[in-house]
Amino acid sequence: MTRLGVIQLGLGVFALGGLGYLVFRLIGVNGGSAGIASEALLVLIVLGWTGSYLFRVVSGKMTFMEQRKRYRKAYEDLKTSELQERFASLPKDEQIRLMKELESDKE
Repeated sequence: MTRLGVIQLGLGVFALGGLGYLVFRLIGVNGGSAGIASEALLVLIVLGWTGSYLFRVVSGKMTFMEQRKRYRKAYEDLKTSELQERFASLPKDEQIRLMKELESDKE
């Protein structure tokens, strides 16, 4: 997240607190209680957001991790197809020699 994103997020939370205060005032809650209620609501929202973030971290469902898994799979698929093409372009005797070499390496 960039600095601008952090600043925007902070201003958004600040504005949400003010909006919550105004809503509570409009529905008839007095000043002090409206401030406490909007603060409690913001605390619950932040705790829920933090909890969801921690859940994604623990479960490995972070955006970066998912993206890395997709890129890794695409890279492996590309390399596998390239190796298969190279193997298919080899002469038959070279293919047989490589297969025997692989079998001897397994043992």
